[in-house]
Amino acid sequence: MTAPARKPRRPVVLLRPVPGRSVIHDLWAGTKLIAVAAIGVLLTFYPGWVPIAAVAVLVLVAGRVAHIPRGTLPSIPVWLWGLLFLGGLTATFGGGDPVVALGSVEVGLGGLFNFLRITALSIVLLGLGAMVSWTTNVAEIAPAVAKLGRPLRRVRIPIDDWAVAIALALRAFPMLIDEFATLYAARRLRPKQHLSSRKVRRKRWLIEIVDLLAAAVTAALRRADEMGDSITARGGTGQISAAPSGPKARDWITLAIIVVVCGAALAVELTVLPTSSAPT
Repeated sequence: MTAPARKPRRPVVLLRPVPGRSVIHDLWAGTKLIAVAAIGVLLTFYPGWVPIAAVAVLVLVAGRVAHIPRGTLPSIPVWLWGLLFLGGLTATFGGGDPVVALGSVEVGLGGLFNFLRITALSIVLLGLGAMVSWTTNVAEIAPAVAKLGRPLRRVRIPIDDWAVAIALALRAFPMLIDEFATLYAARRLRPKQHLSSRKVRRKRWLIEIVDLLAAAVTAALRRADEMGDSITARGGTGQISAAPSGPKARDWITLAIIVVVCGAALAVELTVLPTSSAPT
């Protein structure tokens, strides 16, 4: 009887928009950047349960409207669940209100609740960034950054160069991930050598790391040279941030919805639950 085949793990897909058209896909990239920045500021100063829940609802609704499939979500490895359990168990030892009586033993759950809140905050922020990545073309980022940073040109800040640098970094990141994955797969296909001693195995492992790093640097330089030739053939780096872009009516409506939802969540956090919303 053969053992059942293991289900392949879904990789992390970032900086690559999910195919399809929706209201979220059609939003201006600057609108998404403004939304992420505003939500980040809100959760930084008021990381309470109500703002976290409000942002989570926004992310889920945006994913529903953008028709993001479940297969886009990466698989969670087992060791990560183990780390979360260990972190929650360790945080429980911190005690704090509320206190639960288990027979003759009193256990403070304040540390556990803080750990769960920080974990939920991290998941929400990761989901927010992933949503922008899955619904935004990388080519739209540079024009949006250049337009949003236009007032900085008055103080001689090279915002166009910054926008170009951001765009090139975002474009190169997926290519380098593919290159590293190919190199790692090629390394695993090499026949394994039987090494007698632990010292020899350690030395061989270090040599393989150096070889992989050298191959990765070579692949990155080759990709950079190809990208430079492509940019030169298309008119230079100025064309990257010179594409026309700007907000439309749907962008203003989206920003208004985000302001209303975040403002309502903040008002509830400060009025209904004042004790749990102290700025950190």
